[in-house]
Amino acid sequence: MKLLRLTVEHAMSCGGLLDTVDVDFESKASEGEQVGVANRTLSPHCLIGQNGSGKSQLLQLLAEIFQSAWCAHAPEEERDVADRSTLFTLEYLISPPGGSGAEHVRLRRLKKGARTLPLDMAVRRDEEWVSVDIDDDCFGARLPSLIVGYTSGDNETLSLPFFVSRAGYAKSVREAAFDGPEDLVADNRLLLIDYSTHLEVLVANLLLGTPAVQKAILEDARLDHLASFRCVIQLSHLTRLKTKRGRSEHRKGVQLTDELENYIAALQSAATCWSYDPKPEIYVFDFLVNDATRAVFAKNFDSPIALYRAFHKLALLNDLAIPSKARDRLKKEIETRRFASRLPEPQDEEKIFRFEQVRFYRGDEKVIARSLDYVSLSDGEHQLAQILGMFAMILQDNALFILDEPESHFNPQWRVKFVKRLLNLPVEGRGGQEVLLTSHAPFVPSDLHREQVHVFSKDADGNVQIVRPSVETYGATFDRILEHCFGVSPPISQLARDDIDDLMKNGTIEQLREAIDTLGSSFEKAFLADRLHQLEKVGASS
Repeated sequence: MKLLRLTVEHAMSCGGLLDTVDVDFESKASEGEQVGVANRTLSPHCLIGQNGSGKSQLLQLLAEIFQSAWCAHAPEEERDVADRSTLFTLEYLISPPGGSGAEHVRLRRLKKGARTLPLDMAVRRDEEWVSVDIDDDCFGARLPSLIVGYTSGDNETLSLPFFVSRAGYAKSVREAAFDGPEDLVADNRLLLIDYSTHLEVLVANLLLGTPAVQKAILEDARLDHLASFRCVIQLSHLTRLKTKRGRSEHRKGVQLTDELENYIAALQSAATCWSYDPKPEIYVFDFLVNDATRAVFAKNFDSPIALYRAFHKLALLNDLAIPSKARDRLKKEIETRRFASRLPEPQDEEKIFRFEQVRFYRGDEKVIARSLDYVSLSDGEHQLAQILGMFAMILQDNALFILDEPESHFNPQWRVKFVKRLLNLPVEGRGGQEVLLTSHAPFVPSDLHREQVHVFSKDADGNVQIVRPSVETYGATFDRILEHCFGVSPPISQLARDDIDDLMKNGTIEQLREAIDTLGSSFEKAFLADRLHQLEKVGASS
């Protein structure tokens, strides 16, 4: 899919920040060119600009729009929504499964008088908009197959709709475990990839990904292979997890659907060794990773994303270890303030599902005692492995990725190579996906054309302005991007800049000579040297 245009009339969930915003994602594409847009290679959009200028809110808004659409069409998949009142018009291109090409789709929610109208969809055909019934299968086929969110920190703005999606799925699992354990609970359409899910992503890829994918994920951390890991599942270790309802003869604590029970059985079959303590219902699975281990996992899961989904569904049960008061607070804040603080993360010993002791080999030596623990890696190494792993395993057509500062923990060398690493992952079939990411650095825009870069700022009245850079960004120097996209000129820090400005205006010959000896190389230093030369000439002539 490819986004074309988003027009916002009013967005309550953003506190009005994005009201009247109009974002043109494909301004140069003609109707003839648009037909082939969905067949191009991955072509990310980068949102850059000031803090607080609405970049993360725009990502949140897109997630909420498509969550609302999926909830209206298939409430068994997206059970609830984070926002029901935003007034908007969104146009995009999408290639429905089995279709002959990309279709121009319009999704919108308008107001008639004081009444907010239901969300509606239309498809552009022969210069006219043809309505699509919300209950028709064609409606779902013209929505993103997945909305994948990533945040590098505690960004509740982006996370809110994903928290709602997670809570809805966990509730469906709880109810099915009592009332219909044999029923398969439908997967949700929103996936949040953050630090709490990074090991799910990494382990799934390193068990079932191709050798080329595994190398791409690990090479920057100078690692070679996954050596071992442990999974712990504990279902009745906390008093509040115990229940007398329904299937208590099978489980004393957390009740599981047959699907989740099968996942536990699959882990048991692949484990090198395992143990079970029946009183607290605690499973401990240890895996020494080799070809046999991977073969057993491959027998039970046909792809890295299938294994990730299994890990992730078990991890969603960790919500049950959160006190009900905290969950109620989240729900109330969503309903009343359109903002929510992060749910408290359970301590490891309280989690229903967790990874432990994830270790890696370096080089050809396969001695477990000399392997490296994952926790010893830096935040940047964690982040890069997670981002690359996410794109390597999620290959569905029409997936929408919304990433908030995905390179925030990278060193400059990794930031320079980030877009290339992303586009050169050894996987196929990503041309039908759309990617939006935010950044506060010039590195990403330098690898994207100006049509893919959107500069956010606020005017004097606090209104959000979104424009394309005034210069071509692809291949531009970082200095040029800093100047035209961030208003930073010259590209040096403020303290040094102020000192140089003061010396240019008021500095004596002695002060300029001393400063030149202590300043690093820059155009400003050259200007200061020229100023010194002028003062020396004046002094010599007098």
